[in-house]
Amino acid sequence: MQFRKLGNGGLVVSALGLGCMGMSGVYGAADETEAIATIHQAIDLGVNFLDTADAYGAGHNETLIAKAISDRRDKVIIATKFGLSDISTGGYTIPVNGRPEYVRSACEASLRRLGVDTIDLYYQHRVDPHTPIEATIGAMAELVKEGKVRFLGLSEASAQTIRRAHAVHPIAALQSEYSLWSRDVEAEILPTCHELQIGFVPWSPLGRGFLTGEIKTFEDLDANDWRRVSPRFQGDNFGRNLDLVAQIKQMASAKNCSPAQLAIAWLLDRGDDIVPIPGTKRVAYLLENLGALDVKLTDRELALIDAVLPKGAAAGDRYPAAMMQMVDL
Repeated sequence: MQFRKLGNGGLVVSALGLGCMGMSGVYGAADETEAIATIHQAIDLGVNFLDTADAYGAGHNETLIAKAISDRRDKVIIATKFGLSDISTGGYTIPVNGRPEYVRSACEASLRRLGVDTIDLYYQHRVDPHTPIEATIGAMAELVKEGKVRFLGLSEASAQTIRRAHAVHPIAALQSEYSLWSRDVEAEILPTCHELQIGFVPWSPLGRGFLTGEIKTFEDLDANDWRRVSPRFQGDNFGRNLDLVAQIKQMASAKNCSPAQLAIAWLLDRGDDIVPIPGTKRVAYLLENLGALDVKLTDRELALIDAVLPKGAAAGDRYPAAMMQMVDL
């Protein structure tokens, strides 16, 4: 396994993490046995970075991880988040809470569900527009002093907010959506992270599964799959995005790798402070994703990818309108 640093405070994680959200029924039915087997296989192969949140399945995901790591806590770095209620509300705005008193209660609840004494990396899941970021980070910093949290992170925050937060307490990592079809962070957010030596953790590096090439029709999504309300999976957008994926599949075939491996390898090439966390709930896809670590893209291949999928190439917003108002604050 290859390893990378997040921030400059000593947090070292595997070059690929494991996003665990889908193990709690967000993208179709959950299978706890397969999920735990996937986590165990990841750990056995050197993946030490598990990503969860209290909002995933209204706490279910943290409880699931507790079961999976009960006999191997020393082998994993656990990252969890606070600030959102259950994300199963679909395309509606999810309440955000960054009030200092809530930070503490949320952390203590996550510690109980995870069955651990310390959270390795604690993110604010979304910025609360009604609470100054200085107040939220100040409360998170108190948790560090008390030993309940090791490192602090933000998710989907703007460059200005990142700077304000970092001035209160060092931020080890920013987690935001970043992939071949979501490149908005390249304008201001990535340069800010590089400048401040903040690690970057791309979530949804496979475009919520679209970039794998496995989704061919809207009916491939389960009836309770959150992606059914995502604009990029709707109407004409779906067809236009399928055309983009067809070109990714073509490039991957020429490279003798899968589309998923090509997409992840592209992200890994963006900087040694970037740690993608592809999510999966199945061992087979975990093994495929880890294969990306062996895919090395040439300058010519990188140029071709940029030509085919420049910033803004994907059709449709990455969230429904109400949820788009919750990012880049």
